Amino acid sequence: MTPSPQHPWPDPGYAGQQPHPAPFVPQQATAPDDLDYRHQGSRVHLASHQRGADATAIGQLATQIPGFLVSLAVVSALALGMFGTAVGWLVVVAWLASGALVFHRPTELRFARHVLKLRAPLAEERARLEPIWREVTARAGIEAGTYELMVENSDDLNAVAAAGHVVGVTTYSLNRIPSSNLAAVLAHELGHHTGGHAWAGLLGYWYSLPGRLAWAFTRVLARIALAVAGVFSAAATGLLILFMGMFVLAGFLVAWYITVPLVVAPYLLAYAGRLGELRADQQAAALGFAPEMAQVLHHFQAEEDAAKAYAVTQGNKLKEPGGLAKLLSTHPDNYTRLRALEPYLQLPR
Repeated sequence: MTPSPQHPWPDPGYAGQQPHPAPFVPQQATAPDDLDYRHQGSRVHLASHQRGADATAIGQLATQIPGFLVSLAVVSALALGMFGTAVGWLVVVAWLASGALVFHRPTELRFARHVLKLRAPLAEERARLEPIWREVTARAGIEAGTYELMVENSDDLNAVAAAGHVVGVTTYSLNRIPSSNLAAVLAHELGHHTGGHAWAGLLGYWYSLPGRLAWAFTRVLARIALAVAGVFSAAATGLLILFMGMFVLAGFLVAWYITVPLVVAPYLLAYAGRLGELRADQQAAALGFAPEMAQVLHHFQAEEDAAKAYAVTQGNKLKEPGGLAKLLSTHPDNYTRLRALEPYLQLPR
């Protein structure tokens, strides 16, 4: 789901005023339980295909190949240089095998707790969350216990599909929106899992991380070198900039088959992310949650419009994102997502 501003669902007494940060206080569920439990107490027919990798997930992995090759070169150079040939290759093999931890449940849970700041649901939270989740997974023919439900202390309407088995939801989403809308949000996240988007994204990120760290370190060294050169003279700075420019250009020309894909990769990954969001929306719609998914998106858009209106009343003008910023967005705008849902919202004749 798209991370939302504070209070995307209207609260009693909330009239668009600027929200004030406050310490998080756990809330009791106040939203109506309006979900149509079609499978309550009935036998669930499990699909033979529980998870996979759709075109979006495969595209994400393919786009990360150049970054993976750069990371492999970085890890190999460091490992062989620091530990020698025998131990160095063992380090490289261990790094290559480390991607399997994306599917290792204890590692996933530690990642969710310490990196994503998720926690296990409280007893009353589990009592509300699990029946909704069972209905969503039953409609999809998915074994509910395959995934670990977790909660984030947050006043935002949001949810997340992480690694291979984690579905997280914010306390606001859990306690303050109707059960049918919460089911739509959970069905969206289930779509990310069954389509392979969650594990593909994390796997690609992990295997491209050494390359990104090496690039960040190189940029820091370049800044330091320019600062030192600037102490001596402008001519020294100019010569250093010329040398670094020639070095970068030579890299592009010699290894264009790596450097060009690296430059294009962020835009392709963002495009794959937008496709993944639309596919996850369609998963929720196919399970019967199209109207509820549309309601969630309408609230997102209403909150964005309210934020813009508030900025105008304060004499501020929100800058619209430029063309490149839009190309780097991992989420389609709300209107695009709503248009994609229209076929599922048509009433049968």
